[in-house]
Amino acid sequence: MYRTHNCGELRISNIDNEVTLSGWVQRVRKLGGMTFVDLRDRYGISQLVFDENSSEELKNKVDELGREYVIKVSGKVIERASKNKKIPTGEVEIVVDTLDILSKSDTPPFTIEDNTDGGDEIRMKYRYLDIRRNPVRSGLELRHRVAQEVRRYLDSQNFLEIETPYLIKSTPEGARDFIVPSRMNPNQFYALPQSPQTFKQLLMIAGCDRYFQIVKCFRDEDLRADRQPEFTQIDCEMSFVEQDDVLNTFEGMTRHLFKTVKDVELADFPKMTYADAMKYYGSDKPDIRFGMRFVELKEIVGGKDFVVFDSAEYVGAICAEGCAEYTRKKLDALTKFVQKPQIGAKGLVYVKYNADGTFKSSVDKFYAQEDLAKWAEATNAKPGDLILVLAGDKAKTQSALCELRLHMGNELGLRDPEVFAPMWVVDFPLLEWDEDSNRYHAMHHPFTSPREEDIELFNTNPGEIRAKAYDLVINGVEIGGGSIRIHNTELQKQMFKHLGFSDEEAEEQFGFLMDAFKYGAPPHGGVAFGFDRLVSMFGGSESIRDFIAFPKNNSGRDVMIEAPSMVADDQLKELNLNIIKVEQED
Repeated sequence: MYRTHNCGELRISNIDNEVTLSGWVQRVRKLGGMTFVDLRDRYGISQLVFDENSSEELKNKVDELGREYVIKVSGKVIERASKNKKIPTGEVEIVVDTLDILSKSDTPPFTIEDNTDGGDEIRMKYRYLDIRRNPVRSGLELRHRVAQEVRRYLDSQNFLEIETPYLIKSTPEGARDFIVPSRMNPNQFYALPQSPQTFKQLLMIAGCDRYFQIVKCFRDEDLRADRQPEFTQIDCEMSFVEQDDVLNTFEGMTRHLFKTVKDVELADFPKMTYADAMKYYGSDKPDIRFGMRFVELKEIVGGKDFVVFDSAEYVGAICAEGCAEYTRKKLDALTKFVQKPQIGAKGLVYVKYNADGTFKSSVDKFYAQEDLAKWAEATNAKPGDLILVLAGDKAKTQSALCELRLHMGNELGLRDPEVFAPMWVVDFPLLEWDEDSNRYHAMHHPFTSPREEDIELFNTNPGEIRAKAYDLVINGVEIGGGSIRIHNTELQKQMFKHLGFSDEEAEEQFGFLMDAFKYGAPPHGGVAFGFDRLVSMFGGSESIRDFIAFPKNNSGRDVMIEAPSMVADDQLKELNLNIIKVEQED
């Protein structure tokens, strides 16, 4: 028997018990004739005691111990003289009678402590050691708990968990596919799924009614903190539903998860149209924990010979409450912030609404006090507030103003990570124009249904068609998104036509789905939650890596197993792939 208890469960009630524990040596401390060893496993730490009465054989084994040795010990539980209130087992210790070294360890490349001295790359290379640390392991435990609560809730709502294939057909829409060559079908390729979209629609045609899957998806795209080449979705679909049916169901799931995992009662889930989100926040995933909504000033500021405003397509402002006392140094820092290449603004105009009711601005040369008073009225500014204004191309300026708003929210402490403000963004555009390919692309995917009242715009103004699409946004993070699907064959053909597919191309890519529509497709819709993002939000981190057992780095590499890697020529020949060898020149 390797253990009667784990290293995190012994308490005062276990005093005088004979126990056996197994785990990893956290540290060894020698104090006079006594040696103390902290033994760690997944559940916690127990303190072991080896005293002067220990046998020579036992003392020799203790002298051999090093960090991360795997050992088994047996002994009696006693009350600690010097208690450690920081750990649950801190009132007791085990006087060891026998010790077996089960596995020796080299010195780890970084300390296995909550606050480690290891950098990101070294910890990812030795991820199996990193997972021994409490912060990483607790992230995986959180992930497990969220997954179980998702299953519990969806099972209670009559959803069936159904697996869909990983080796599928490549489609031209969306992000780049990961391609897998087929040995048995020469010169043909599978793709790894970016989502199970068509399969879950086929399950609705099959009469499954309510489907879900916690599923791996794959996208060959550039990486950042909240993206990995392989990621996990909570993928769901429902039959005989309208948009509000889907929203209500997954509001319920979101409330359930926040209550059971975080003990947080969520407030209402307001709905905001995509058009309003862009107009007032410059983003389709606005953070509504605080105000500072955009105010358009173009009509108010024109005609005063200030060429920056007069020549701009868009002039927008936010009001930062209580910030009129900002120093010139702080205002210069804000100007430098918006001028960063990734933000892209050319400059920043400010207006201080002083406590005495007067105004001080960076454009006093062009605007009188009564002019600035109109700005204050438009932005609902009051004495003590600071008005910040950007101008230029509409899309770029709104994007820069969005970044400035979030920056001010951080500076003013308005983005409390323990406050959660969920919302639905609805009525996305169905199509978006791509200048490079000179055609429309689906903003979500080709199977998203347009709003019925906008269908006639296919013939006149396709870019104005609104989709029955929706995103769940929490604290400025897109947690999930979905849509009501097209279930009518003719409407689906019309959609393909406006996406630039010929009848032959549509048949080649999606003929299987179009054929299925012929046999009775129910009205259906669904949603996919970013499982990694959701878990990282619960864990209070912006990086999803902390909640994935074996993540990739920013280059999409697994530095632990050194993947991707070259493969043998024989393997390539079996797959009928051309082998190109490039010899480097000296």
